[in-house]
Amino acid sequence: MGIHDVDATLLIKRVAEELKKDASIKPPAWAPFVKTGVSRERPPVQDDWWFVRSAAVLRKLFLLGPVGTQKLRTIFGGRKNNGYAPDHYYPGSGSVLRKILQQLEKSGLAKQTAKGFHKGRVIGPRGQQLLENVSSVIMKEQGIVLPAKPKEELKIEAEVKEEKQKKPRAPRKPRAKKVKIEAPEVANVNPQTPG
Repeated sequence: MGIHDVDATLLIKRVAEELKKDASIKPPAWAPFVKTGVSRERPPVQDDWWFVRSAAVLRKLFLLGPVGTQKLRTIFGGRKNNGYAPDHYYPGSGSVLRKILQQLEKSGLAKQTAKGFHKGRVIGPRGQQLLENVSSVIMKEQGIVLPAKPKEELKIEAEVKEEKQKKPRAPRKPRAKKVKIEAPEVANVNPQTPG
């Protein structure tokens, strides 16, 4: 995959440019005045910070699988300067991330799902295609060429996959029952008392 092979900052910047063209992703009216977390002293300086954050969230959805607002708050949080007191970590703004996730889902770039007991949003097929297209353009510009897998290796992978599908699953062995051994009762004999 080319998404892992390109510089993350450059990828996020290019994806943000593509997200500006999407009509369903737009900053709300309060975006110029809001801070992106408690740890920040001022609002963002960039005019297009909403699209940059949306692109960063989209990349995190690709990398981390089902992700919710709380996990993203942890990722986008930071250290707060408390003056003479020790610095402390504070999570990022949940409202900003929640609105971005809702907009990404509305535009079809992300979707809600559950894997096992993890539930949250994952990148959709359209979002993954967007990331792959942008990363392939960056790779061509930088002259990065990924080595192709040898045909023998692809053939072996296909054979292993077929064997796994054909091979029936072995039945489970029944567990041995635990036997509780009771200790024999011993008469309570006190040697101090005359008998």
